[in-house]
Amino acid sequence: MAEEVNKDEGKGVSRREFVTGASAALGGATLGMALAYPVDPKALAAVTPKAETRFVCPIDSQNFENFEALKRHFATAHPAAAIPVLTKLKVNGKDYEVQIEPQWTLQRTLQFKLGMYGAKTMCNRGECGSCTVIIDGKPALSCTVLAVECEGKTIETIEGIAADPKWLPLIYAYGKWDAMQCGYCTPGFVVAAKAFLARNSNPTEDDVKQALAGNICVCGTYPRHPKAVLEAAQVMKGGA
Repeated sequence: MAEEVNKDEGKGVSRREFVTGASAALGGATLGMALAYPVDPKALAAVTPKAETRFVCPIDSQNFENFEALKRHFATAHPAAAIPVLTKLKVNGKDYEVQIEPQWTLQRTLQFKLGMYGAKTMCNRGECGSCTVIIDGKPALSCTVLAVECEGKTIETIEGIAADPKWLPLIYAYGKWDAMQCGYCTPGFVVAAKAFLARNSNPTEDDVKQALAGNICVCGTYPRHPKAVLEAAQVMKGGA
């Protein structure tokens, strides 16, 4: 299929170049849409979300010097309420310790405590795939997993994938093949595709379709995803 390149009027930037840069920015999520083309993985890696480890009562917003003081406060001021917990998470190779409520999902923790917005909240009931992350090498829906269940496990998000030069061919391919429109579902697709290619570097089109079957795109870009993933697989193997 011949690639059609339409230059924006007087801009000197092709639509595909713009979309590729935008898809990488969506992948980085915390970087916003100001990321220039081409993508610099070093710049992505340098943006490290900071864990918000403040000992704050979620009921009355009082601040405490340490977690033990917060627990004592709960015992006296809110004896019937669930006490927050400290949980340790390993995300994209970095260790974090955050205060959360026991019922918080991994998606909510990533977004509101670590500032990682790539795993989206769309259906929030495990049906759309927009919140996909990788836990111990396997794709998982972070809206259905409690953060406290993830201690001792290795978590990868789209932010980590976008910052890894090894996986830039996948992000570039998504831009080249226009496998995104509104972009809301795109991080989930890319994460699922990364987990799939990590275990199958020589896939067929049917393999890709099966691997991405749990991800929903309201914009209907489904035919583009296999093309992008198959091309990325070839590039990563050193093919044309």
